Amino acid sequence: MTYLENRSDYAALVGRILYASMFLLFGYGKITAFAGTTSYMGSLGLPAPSLFTLLAIIVEIAGGLLMLVGYQTRLVALGLAIYILVSAFIGHFQLSDFNQFQHFMKNMAIVGGSLAFVALGAGAYSLDARRSPQVRSLA
Repeated sequence: MTYLENRSDYAALVGRILYASMFLLFGYGKITAFAGTTSYMGSLGLPAPSLFTLLAIIVEIAGGLLMLVGYQTRLVALGLAIYILVSAFIGHFQLSDFNQFQHFMKNMAIVGGSLAFVALGAGAYSLDARRSPQVRSLA
């Protein structure tokens, strides 16, 4: 094994922490600015913006916590990839506006990171590794 391969589980752990922190912080921000977030959702033309804000909070907080501990990582990462892809097309698809273009591309990068977790899993330092004999034997 190469030097980097020996540290892939550490990289997966740090990657999950950073990835999860974004969802947890954004979810918390939506909670603390519920009215503003709801207003923004309404400005996008979404029906029932309060409901969509609540759903976004649930997805971001629950997804962030599940990724943080590495539980059902591949499935959660796939769900978050779909969530981020949809939100990019709803909220940031004004590609002629450079700011919105940057946000759209940031979302595409997050989708790429999500797909890496789908492909590679959570690593040895996760609940997935603790509950799967196959992962333990590979670690």
